[in-house]
Amino acid sequence: MDRKTLAKMIDYTLLRPDASSRDIEEFCKEALYYNFMAVCIQPYFVPFVYRFIRNSEIKICTVIDFPHGSNSPLVKAFQIEDLIRKGAEEFDMVINISAIKDRNEKILREEIKKAVEAADGRIVKVIIETCYLTNDEKIYITNIIKEEGAHFVKTSTGFGPKGAEIEDIMLLKRIAGDKLRIKAAGGIRTLEQALSFINAGADRLGTSQGVKILKELNE
Repeated sequence: MDRKTLAKMIDYTLLRPDASSRDIEEFCKEALYYNFMAVCIQPYFVPFVYRFIRNSEIKICTVIDFPHGSNSPLVKAFQIEDLIRKGAEEFDMVINISAIKDRNEKILREEIKKAVEAADGRIVKVIIETCYLTNDEKIYITNIIKEEGAHFVKTSTGFGPKGAEIEDIMLLKRIAGDKLRIKAAGGIRTLEQALSFINAGADRLGTSQGVKILKELNE
């Protein structure tokens, strides 16, 4: 795999709660140099990042109801609509984990459907936080995500006790098939890990170590 191909599979991520505008500015400069698929940042920084990368092909991705996902479907949809006006183009939305545990299918379907409608054709990635779910629950929610028309199922926020695992990618791929893409995120720090997740079926990688990974590939 060459550098350009791998870069276009990476959502370069800076979601630290203590990030400053200066940190984000340096982050955007790196993203522009390496030409990642997207930058993933907190909603607060969307207008700031838009000014930096609006003339590039890099997508502005932001997080919705991050990192816990417990707000109502209407709140999540409003967040998406508001952030579209500020320049966001892709949305990584945390699903309601408690609703998965309760098998509250009505709420789960409603929030995914409303998010997809609010995004109006823009990419929606649904974060299911795999570290909190059984395999049966992962299968259950992935089927719902696929049926309600979201574009990706994403493994993790990076704020849980564990991030992406190869076994989860393989499981999600079996359920997702060709109708739903997979984003692996959380703890991806090396080229070896990145390639392992891609080989297991991941279509995108969310990582704060994108520059390091591409430098490893060059070496």
